[in-house]
Amino acid sequence: MLLQQMKEAVEFINSRTQVKPSIGIILGTGLGGLVKEIEVIDEIPYQDIPHFPVSTVESHSGKLIFGKLGGKSVVAMQGRFHYYEGYTMQQVTFPVRVFKSLGIHQLFVSNASGGVNPDFEVGEIMIIDDHINLFPAHPLIGKNYPELGPRFPDMSDPYDAGMIELAKKIAADNNIKVSVGTYAALTGPTLETPAEYGYVRAIGADAVGMSTIPEVIVARHMEIPCFAISIITDLGVHGKIQKVSVQDVIDVASRQEPKMTLIMSQLIAQL
Repeated sequence: MLLQQMKEAVEFINSRTQVKPSIGIILGTGLGGLVKEIEVIDEIPYQDIPHFPVSTVESHSGKLIFGKLGGKSVVAMQGRFHYYEGYTMQQVTFPVRVFKSLGIHQLFVSNASGGVNPDFEVGEIMIIDDHINLFPAHPLIGKNYPELGPRFPDMSDPYDAGMIELAKKIAADNNIKVSVGTYAALTGPTLETPAEYGYVRAIGADAVGMSTIPEVIVARHMEIPCFAISIITDLGVHGKIQKVSVQDVIDVASRQEPKMTLIMSQLIAQL
């Protein structure tokens, strides 16, 4: 069933664009501005694509963007899907399956998250080098398709070390402060309590959010190298926790987005 759904989605997309993307991009809350850097060739609303879910969250506009970025052909999700929207993990990650069938060689992911590392500040840009999956569901549960990947995929290198090093160099060359750390993901949609923030820190995370990990798991299942970057939009650190609204998250993410966009754009150009 999954393979047939992928086939139908890919056939539809190929009927609407001639772009053959080598890079896939998933943009997080308040971080859709990278699309402005793309030389857009085609746009396809999610609701037109067979078997695609539809974004229901503010700031996630809900379309696939095809075009050129840094001299590479790219496909970008302007708006992603989340487990808390009521979708299954298979639905959340379906676009990554489709990206692979369209021919991508690397996956780039962005998100907004809460910082639990006491050294972090609001607006911190964190390159993700590892993650802790705290979702109660897993995108690979169920029938495994050997055509897509192994039953028990190795996750010892979830984020590509070469891309991380290159991104750090690009940041340094442009005087952009970045951190490197571990991202944990919970279901949401509530933000964490002070005790939950403390728990996430205690188990080894530097930031916590509600996305990214399912997409990366599925990408690595299909042996797609991944690069992910997180903007710390609020702090879950004892003594620094404040009430936060979605608009606060979007505002901070939007302020820092140009720096993230520069790093990702130059990284794609240099691959």
